[in-house]
Amino acid sequence: MIMLRLTLRAVLATSLLALAAPALADTLVDNVDGVTIDAEGKVLRFTGLVFDDDGKVVQVLARGEERPRVDYRLDGEGRVMLPGMIDAHVHVMDIGFAALTLDLSDTTSLEDALARIRTFAGENPGRPWILGRGWNQEKWGLGRFPTAAELDAVVADRPVWLERADNHAKWANSLAIQTAGVTAKTPDPAGGKVIRDARGNPSGVFVDKAMALIEEVVPPPRPEDRDLAFAKAQEVLLGYGVTAVADMGTEMADWTTFRRAGDAGRLQIRIMAYADGFETLELVAGSGPSRWLYDDRLRMGGIKLYLDGALGSRGASLKEPYHDDPGAKGLPLLTPAQLRNLMSRAAMDNFQTAVHAIGDAANAEVLAAVEELAETYDGDRRWRIEHAQIVDPADLPLLGKHGVIASMQPLHQTSDRLMAEVRLGPDRLEGAYPWRSVLKVGGRLAFGSDAPVEPADPFAGMAAAISRTDAKGEPFGGWLPQETVSRETALAGFTADAAFAGFAEGRFGRLVPGERADFLLVDRDPLFASPDEIRQTKIMQVWIGGVRVRGE
Repeated sequence: MIMLRLTLRAVLATSLLALAAPALADTLVDNVDGVTIDAEGKVLRFTGLVFDDDGKVVQVLARGEERPRVDYRLDGEGRVMLPGMIDAHVHVMDIGFAALTLDLSDTTSLEDALARIRTFAGENPGRPWILGRGWNQEKWGLGRFPTAAELDAVVADRPVWLERADNHAKWANSLAIQTAGVTAKTPDPAGGKVIRDARGNPSGVFVDKAMALIEEVVPPPRPEDRDLAFAKAQEVLLGYGVTAVADMGTEMADWTTFRRAGDAGRLQIRIMAYADGFETLELVAGSGPSRWLYDDRLRMGGIKLYLDGALGSRGASLKEPYHDDPGAKGLPLLTPAQLRNLMSRAAMDNFQTAVHAIGDAANAEVLAAVEELAETYDGDRRWRIEHAQIVDPADLPLLGKHGVIASMQPLHQTSDRLMAEVRLGPDRLEGAYPWRSVLKVGGRLAFGSDAPVEPADPFAGMAAAISRTDAKGEPFGGWLPQETVSRETALAGFTADAAFAGFAEGRFGRLVPGERADFLLVDRDPLFASPDEIRQTKIMQVWIGGVRVRGE
């Protein structure tokens, strides 16, 4: 009798718990033209997607396959469903700040830029510094760097500090230079260069590590400024259909901004963070990659190292002198020993390294370092090279030997091609932006934008990747067209392969059971559209973790 009472009580308690607990509900998005990348890297097509309350995919349904009973069913109205786009290389906070400050990225001449600066200063009289970014003297056809005197002509009463499009040089007016105390006697720092006039005085532009001479006197943004910039960055990224990013060079202040957003329920995109240095890496992650936070929305798993600068500012480290400046071979930012020590230090604690390398000398140095370190640090390391823009064909095989990931930005090729021809000359272009060559030797690709250097537009990136042409369709037939990739490879580069590059496979990047239901509904299929049509893709809805975050 006692046992019977105990059994009845147990059954009653179980029943009451079941009544109190909310019922789990599955959602079916049906009637879609679905496209994703399967576990083998092949294209998988489907017409329905089921996900659960945790925002994870439960089923992928083919045409004609029986639909399960679900609690909610949504009609996709025949639209194309794609995995949420992943940008393998961005600067999240810079995207936000760029949107909130002076944008010179679409200026076509020095005069145009100066007029824009004058107008911005006049419209913002309360700003103690005029800050902005996006200028490019090559795009202006200037043939030289701009000067402080030219800035002084439009803004002389406040310091002006403007970042070049590639993030590797900045332009100051005289008041900014005076405020920082930089004079003809100030030496160039290691890994940096102060552009000077005939008398040795700073003429206005500071390259790579020389930027720190001015940076240290620029007022830092307040926490509320950072929160606003991050909100703007998310808005920009979601507008392009980007649901996850690799944030390259995450500062401690950036990480705390992301955490504030996560704690407040305002973190929508997924961020694979790569620290700006070991101090940040140790403070955030400690003795190994951090765990995923906020339902796979935030993790710090690696560090970003800089080995050289950029082609546009002649900071990229080359094996031979610049074609248009025979006295320059670039600015190495680390010695070979420093690079190996830093990569080894990261590898000891299983952190991933992502090394910025643009010139052929820099890329050769990274690959040589990987070759040496691979003897000590085995296992799944996923060494990354960020940009890998100019690679000596003789060095390419090392990419395949060690499965190195070339994290590349297709839009850089369309923006840089004329400048690259000038910097390198016609005889040194064989290894320029070598996407298909990376795959041929067994390396891996991950695609991104380097936003805000380029727009964070993955569809424009895909169009460039398959055509090697810009938005105007130039040059006809593509620039070095032997380096184009297939549509499937381009899509994977902005989805599954970008996730793999950040150790996020199995969590997001492919619309397959067990991964997060991050997807887009768009108006065309990039696997069947022309490059121009791909660029015009309209994003109707954006979903992250089974929740619609944009669109109706």
